[in-house]
Amino acid sequence: MGADQFIAARVSSETKSRLRSLAAKRQLSESALLKDLVELALGGSASPESDDEVPETKMVRGARLYVRLRPDDQLLLAERAAARRMAAATYVSVLVRAHLRHLAPLPHDELRALNRAVAELGAIGRNLNQIARATHRPAPVAGAHPVEFKAMLRVCEALRDHVKVLLRENAVSWKVGYVETHR
Repeated sequence: MGADQFIAARVSSETKSRLRSLAAKRQLSESALLKDLVELALGGSASPESDDEVPETKMVRGARLYVRLRPDDQLLLAERAAARRMAAATYVSVLVRAHLRHLAPLPHDELRALNRAVAELGAIGRNLNQIARATHRPAPVAGAHPVEFKAMLRVCEALRDHVKVLLRENAVSWKVGYVETHR
């Protein structure tokens, strides 16, 4: 049955304050709480919980949740979602899930970049193994010097350290909303 009628009543400031407090405690709007109370008084199906209980909600996968944001928060949301190449709603969904479950998710683009870096490190490691085997033969290969190996090792270590920093900054950015730079 659709709600097409409006009920209004004047109450004291104290009553209004108590209603606002109760509605906030139950995570409802004042209107929703009043509607439940009217239904309850008329013997309907609504049954407000006790003050200590949290209202039961239907668990529907993909259910929509509407959130009001201030204009400046909307701008920040749009910027941060765009920086991660995500839709704003997807960004909020991932952020809320990360917060509730203590996760530090990587968006697909960032995960792909890290996978490429790991693949490159694997290729460098295989090449180093081939070169190391060749230099340990009785007739060493010309041009292979320990200095070159040390340089390659430094490159690999730098790439590893860079990936570690990227992962740490990613985890922090999901918690505080931006990357903290300490450089």
